Amino acid sequence: MPIDPSAQVAPTARIHPDAEIGPGVRIGEFCVIESDVAIGAGCLLEPYVYIKRWTTMGTRNEISAGTVLGTDPLDKNFSGERSYLRIGSGNKIREHYTISRGTAPESVTELGDDNYIMTSGHIAHNCKIGNSTVIASCALIAGYVEMEDQAFVSGGVVVHQYSKIGRLAMIGGNTRVNSDVPPFFLYAGHDVVAKGLNVVGLKRAGYKASDVAVLKKAYQILYRSGLKLQDALAKIESDIPTPETLHLVQFIRRSERGICRE
Repeated sequence: MPIDPSAQVAPTARIHPDAEIGPGVRIGEFCVIESDVAIGAGCLLEPYVYIKRWTTMGTRNEISAGTVLGTDPLDKNFSGERSYLRIGSGNKIREHYTISRGTAPESVTELGDDNYIMTSGHIAHNCKIGNSTVIASCALIAGYVEMEDQAFVSGGVVVHQYSKIGRLAMIGGNTRVNSDVPPFFLYAGHDVVAKGLNVVGLKRAGYKASDVAVLKKAYQILYRSGLKLQDALAKIESDIPTPETLHLVQFIRRSERGICRE
């Protein structure tokens, strides 16, 4: 049965017969759910949510009013072929938000678990958003962007396509992210620049003072030692090798756009 008997569906909602609605799902007034959609157990859709085809969603997601998921990509190369939006579990997506599916046939836009996404923004085609991130109101995430776990994007931020945002990075409000931002650090400015450690985020994530001190040393080597980038990375590897600093080094070495500077 496509709609589980325990689901609660408002009388004005419109659900395609081929959609799959899991146990305990609550669907509000005037929602529209197209074919080839799967919604996992315990999800909440407030009124006027629109879920377009080829969208799948895990459990316990809360989708607020006026949100549209699985939109056609805002990409002139889009040809109308099948592509996907895949959303994990435990996410909160607030009012008036849009997330697109992939551009190329069979490609995917991915959103992990336990993310908190605030109002009136957009995540574009083929993005990969990790787990436990925060994306504040009016932030715009362009196509092919990758965000690692626990990153924090403040209000009004715009992220250029193909940019990468590292784990536990925090980006201040109204910043333009036009290069890759390594993990664990704080960023701001009109064009994104490094400003130091994301101390608040690190403490909230359970990092001890000794862990923060090591990352502070890595920041100093990377941005203030005067070393060339590859020499700075080699020094971090040799002098302070921890799981976090090695992740930092690997992130930077994988960067194709180049990292922002201080």
